[in-house]
Amino acid sequence: MFNNVGISGLIIILAIALIVFGPAKLPQLGRAFGDTLREFRNSTKGIADDEPEVKSNIIELDQSKN
Repeated sequence: MFNNVGISGLIIILAIALIVFGPAKLPQLGRAFGDTLREFRNSTKGIADDEPEVKSNIIELDQSKN
């Protein structure tokens, strides 16, 4: 979907954001977006790290039932 957005497209999007939100709000919006993205990455990393542990617990439960 966004594969065709080039430099000129990004400049237009930035100009529209500047007009809509104003220069005072853009740093706050960028910071909030960065914090949200960082939290999402940390959450997905935590889920991926927990997955092998959950699988081993399931295998142990299955073996204990038999």
